[in-house]
Amino acid sequence: MEFECVKETDLIIVHSNKLNYTKQDHTHTLRATGTASAPAISSSWLQTKTQYLVLQLNSKLMKGQKYQLCTEFSGELADDLSGFYRSEYEEDGVKKIVATSQMHPTHARKTFPCFDEPAMKAVFHITLIHPAGTVALSNGMERDVVNSSTDGVAVTRTMFEPTKKMSTYLLALIVCDYTHIRATQGDVLIRIWARRKAIEEGQGNYALNVTGPILDFFQHYYNISYPLSKSDQIALPDFYFGAMENWGLVTYRETNLLYDPVISSNRNKETTATIIAHELAHMWFGNLITLRWWNEVWLNEGFASYVSYLGSDHAEPEWNVKDLIVLDDIHRVFTVDALASSHPLSSKEDSVLLPGQISEQFDVISYSKGAAVLRMLSDFLSESVFVQGLSRYLNHFAYGNTVGSDLWHHLQMEVEANGLTLPRPVNDIMNRWVLQMGFPVVTIDTFTGTVSQKHFLLDPQSNVTVNSPYNYEWLIPVRWMKAGVVQRDAWWLMEETEENVEMKSDGDWILANINVTGYYRVNYDLGNWERLLIQLNTEHQVIPLINRAQLVDDAFNLARAGLIATSLALRTTTYLSMETDFMPWQSALDNMHYYYLMLDRTEAYQPMQDYMRKLVTPLFLHFKNITSNWTHVPHRHTDQYNQVNAVRMACSTGLPECQILTTTWFKKWLDNPHQNPIHPNLRSAVYCSSLAAGGAAEWDFGWSQFKNATVASEASKLLSALSCTNDPDLLKRYLSYTLDPDMIRKQDATSVITSVASNKVGQDLAWNFVREKWEFMFTQYGVGSFSFAALISGVTARFSTPADLQQLEDFVRENSAAGFGSAALAVDQAVERTNANIRWLQQNQQQILDWFSSQTTRHAA
Repeated sequence: MEFECVKETDLIIVHSNKLNYTKQDHTHTLRATGTASAPAISSSWLQTKTQYLVLQLNSKLMKGQKYQLCTEFSGELADDLSGFYRSEYEEDGVKKIVATSQMHPTHARKTFPCFDEPAMKAVFHITLIHPAGTVALSNGMERDVVNSSTDGVAVTRTMFEPTKKMSTYLLALIVCDYTHIRATQGDVLIRIWARRKAIEEGQGNYALNVTGPILDFFQHYYNISYPLSKSDQIALPDFYFGAMENWGLVTYRETNLLYDPVISSNRNKETTATIIAHELAHMWFGNLITLRWWNEVWLNEGFASYVSYLGSDHAEPEWNVKDLIVLDDIHRVFTVDALASSHPLSSKEDSVLLPGQISEQFDVISYSKGAAVLRMLSDFLSESVFVQGLSRYLNHFAYGNTVGSDLWHHLQMEVEANGLTLPRPVNDIMNRWVLQMGFPVVTIDTFTGTVSQKHFLLDPQSNVTVNSPYNYEWLIPVRWMKAGVVQRDAWWLMEETEENVEMKSDGDWILANINVTGYYRVNYDLGNWERLLIQLNTEHQVIPLINRAQLVDDAFNLARAGLIATSLALRTTTYLSMETDFMPWQSALDNMHYYYLMLDRTEAYQPMQDYMRKLVTPLFLHFKNITSNWTHVPHRHTDQYNQVNAVRMACSTGLPECQILTTTWFKKWLDNPHQNPIHPNLRSAVYCSSLAAGGAAEWDFGWSQFKNATVASEASKLLSALSCTNDPDLLKRYLSYTLDPDMIRKQDATSVITSVASNKVGQDLAWNFVREKWEFMFTQYGVGSFSFAALISGVTARFSTPADLQQLEDFVRENSAAGFGSAALAVDQAVERTNANIRWLQQNQQQILDWFSSQTTRHAA
């Protein structure tokens, strides 16, 4: 490696992890460029905790002089999913190996010694020597491919064009026996790489078709050409993340890149389009310009998450995918950000130093809250001002590094250039959303016109110990409507309490946070809630679609926080018997999921099931009708989603017509395994329903279909359905498979265990399994491949009794010596959530039982 000395020193510190330096005397050599001479290396050692290789020199390096450091080392091509690693798969009965890489965030140092920090950008000259007959790929285009031999073994030497100036975490190295399909978009070569069979079956075609339009969209959106000559995307059998934005060679889990038009569902298709858009958004935002340090990772990931909806919307304009950010990101992150153990988007630079602390930054707050506040910013600036400022920022810092405030500064310049009036500078507004955790609930009293804000906490008794520089107050843009008429401009709530006389009601309903462009919840006086409920139950379409989903989600969460009655939240669902749109239904089901977790082991369970069955039956019949008795697919993308909801809920609440339908379909498949009659969109729901109704024969059939699946998305549906069985012995067997990589890949083990935990029969089995095997999983088997945070969250989601809490606290105490690594925060949140659940259940169980009972008896009478 070549570097320049900027300050005299007699130490060189380079990152290195799990690399062996064997030839002690000549492992490292240092020379100066030009005619100067370099100091000798007097000693070297490894600093394991910080992952440094330290070289002590016998004299100082000269300021301004360039030096070259050469090292000889070896490393293991392990199956640990990090650095340069080994992935295996079987094709036509032959075991094949892929050598692939995951450098992000801190694993380049496990591949070769380097300055492994995002701000230390460099140009990389890469050559790979690999077995003859295999293909080598890296960030740059292959420039020179030569066949030769080493020690009598035939090898190929592939040399790549030098990379652009870039960070180490974006490097990629792959050697495989894959094939590809290709296309060009302007001057850019696009290639999709995968297992030969997957390419032959056309599983890469959809990715190839959307990549060009998405790249084009971003070139126009950023107003900067794609900086590289090629865009490779590759599907890997073993991969820790969903995908990784290596510059010019993006790596994916197979389920996220490959799409089989015969076997994959419309959700798989949407996943492929949005994940490709997320990764390609990074080619500029993250790769061309890179944040200086990991404490502001939210800006990189939040931005890519936000614009991935714009990119996939451009590729598939009929899907209306832009609206789904509200369900998939905003509502999802609200539940975490309403905890006292949440954290701000940005943290102090010196609080994120060790590799474990860096990995902890990549959570739902960074991705989803990041996306939500950037969407809000784009909304109140207007998209044109936002995009102009963004382009200015990217051009100014291209191939360099930035801090978050640099973006606010460039957006502010654009605000002033366009004569836009904001109540405060961009920096002042955004700091309140970025530097303090949580979000506000805005309360509108339509009787007096008083509007107030307060830090929203899901558990009213939780104790916020973290001080905020802004005292948990925000500058809030409020878009609102009155009796169906949207008011012209956003109104800004700048203080804790203000008056807005226009929001005084004269008998009309008020609705705030139109289309949920703001990152906050809204509460009203009881009179306004009643007027909104009347509107929902008479002519619900007058309320915008996204806001129908918002009313349900806000009401359920306001009730959990003790701000409105639980019965009021439940009343927002009664109108659903007339609703056929996906978003409000999904919002209700997401919230009812909490009720099921809390109540499915109590006497309220059956009345709740009866109510939900009554509510979903009209929806089930609606889809039966519009699909001509299940023979067609609904036309609209979101209707296809809601058809799945209708089947899943109708079957799981015990509607006989649904259960007969799904078990008949599954039986047909079981009798003729080569002819699956179930439509891909419905497979997840039908598999789960049939395995829940069936026994060992159905489960064994599902398992054999999983083991023989050649399409990753189909394997994934079966993997999750196998946890739906009600047979405890089968669930125990399934859990045991998660520690055998021949049965279940390490990358899938976490999701299997949490799926079993989400089945009420499997809850205790999964929790006992994790407690029993924790030390082995955490210190040996699962290192690098298990998501321990997701594991803890998943197995503790139902915890709601003092006995649950006691077991959790015992578990924490027993394992405190080894610590919880990347799951430390998840453990704290699990304890906090369990305490809140216990209180919630004590306060609400009777009221909920009474309400559900009244709904079902009233209609029975």
